[in-house]
Amino acid sequence: MDKMITIAACESQPIVVEGLRRSMEGSKDLQFVGAATTAKTCLELIEQHKPVVCLLDKAFGTKAVFQLITDVKGHSPQTEPILWAAEISEIESFRALQVGARGILKKTLPVTTILDCLRTVARGNIWIENSISDQFVGFINRRNTPHLTPREEEIVALVARGMKNKQIADTLCITTGTVKVHLMHIFEKTGVKDRFELAMYGRRMDAGALELEENPALVRSFSE
Repeated sequence: MDKMITIAACESQPIVVEGLRRSMEGSKDLQFVGAATTAKTCLELIEQHKPVVCLLDKAFGTKAVFQLITDVKGHSPQTEPILWAAEISEIESFRALQVGARGILKKTLPVTTILDCLRTVARGNIWIENSISDQFVGFINRRNTPHLTPREEEIVALVARGMKNKQIADTLCITTGTVKVHLMHIFEKTGVKDRFELAMYGRRMDAGALELEENPALVRSFSE
């Protein structure tokens, strides 16, 4: 890779930070630019270095780290957040992706796998490294992409950003009733069951459909 991939971390354990730093020493494409121990100092680090990827420790608390994912994107849109943790549930993975995470990663994985994740996310792809259900993996790996109208695609993108119907209506200058009608058609076309799945569909669409059949390393499902 021609461009250096800069990596930051919001991590409370010094030994983990040192492990990250050492794991990237000698790498030709990965550069560790620093770590922060609080959300405030993490955002300051993001502002200063504008890293390509930022690892965010779930140990800060689920609610806090989800807010931090959103704040990171607000401070540096080009920075891709990765949620990493010793343990993480499926629903937490879904929610993290919905608020903007581009990777779900376990700390207990081999160094080579962690570095693969960093490179994959830096290329603009999504990395899921967790005990994700077959139903979810099947959902994001669907071969057939339904045809949506430009307006429907706009609504899917706004749902993926976490917007409610009224917010979508205000953004697109339409009524909430019209939003509901569009959503009904979108649900019928895509086969998704709820807004959560629709948000995942929007992430997939935004990432260029990921072409998972050709590159299965982009999404991996591990059993507990």
